[in-house]
Amino acid sequence: MKTLYPECEPFETGLLKTNSSHQVYYEQVGEPTAPAIIFLHGGPGSGCNENHRRYFNPAKYRIILFDQRGCNRSKPNGCVDNNSTHDLLSDIESLRQELNIEQWVLFGGSWGATLALLYAEQYPEHISGIILRGSFLARQCDFDWFAKSGVNKIFPDYWDEFITTLNLNENEQLLPSLHQRVFSDKRETQLNAAKEWGLWAGRVVTHSFIDEYTLDVNDEDKLINETKIEMHYANNKYFIDENHILNNISKIPHVPTTIIHGRKDLTCLPESSWLIHKALPESTLIIVPNAGHLAGESAMIDALVSATDEMVTVLE
Repeated sequence: MKTLYPECEPFETGLLKTNSSHQVYYEQVGEPTAPAIIFLHGGPGSGCNENHRRYFNPAKYRIILFDQRGCNRSKPNGCVDNNSTHDLLSDIESLRQELNIEQWVLFGGSWGATLALLYAEQYPEHISGIILRGSFLARQCDFDWFAKSGVNKIFPDYWDEFITTLNLNENEQLLPSLHQRVFSDKRETQLNAAKEWGLWAGRVVTHSFIDEYTLDVNDEDKLINETKIEMHYANNKYFIDENHILNNISKIPHVPTTIIHGRKDLTCLPESSWLIHKALPESTLIIVPNAGHLAGESAMIDALVSATDEMVTVLE
């Protein structure tokens, strides 16, 4: 079973200037003359970390990672002004131009897979390959499964604790209420909403782990800001038309494409990757039997590292 590559440090870091107040953090790792691959992180609202560099052979790839607007090391942190899916796609393209890259491989998981698919549809001429993990199609049914009627039937106890702690009644819509609370003028209201959403989401996404999930609240600002961005995107239907990705999937170029999904993924259902694969018949679909949603699960690491190793042999 393959594991992550050894830790490695960037050979360049920087802040990409935008046409707004946002400055987007990016870094480059690996071999500057090798085929380029960009890591698109999930969320919306999370960010990249040092382990994300390690899914790729640093001797074979020029690895680009960046924190999306408002996320992690990008500035201003937690800002939702001028922060939409269109803006993120524009940032990806601006970063490609800034780094003088003609074509690159897209590597995205969950929300990162959403961005990879949207970018490939909009800029097909700049794609040399695609690797997706735990794909999220950003349809209404995808969000409803997670936060309305779906996975709550599998975890009724966690769901009851979630809505009871937030004092939500049956007639109150969850998303508008969470959005209103996390953007409240009262920090206590913001923090409580962020904590309860983080606990619910964390319990679902780690359900295949042995240990019970506990929420890390050491950095309250980080938790609030991540939740703000996530609710901002969800409340705006991810700034795309319903079923936009599948309706436009014919625009994706005929490049090597690997789609990976955990059989036990209850955050983003395997059906999404199946639909993408059916629409892209030349793609390779890998259902990982013993994996859930997270990229850091051992079986998923094996599948992802194998995919990046295989991709670079095709590109060479």
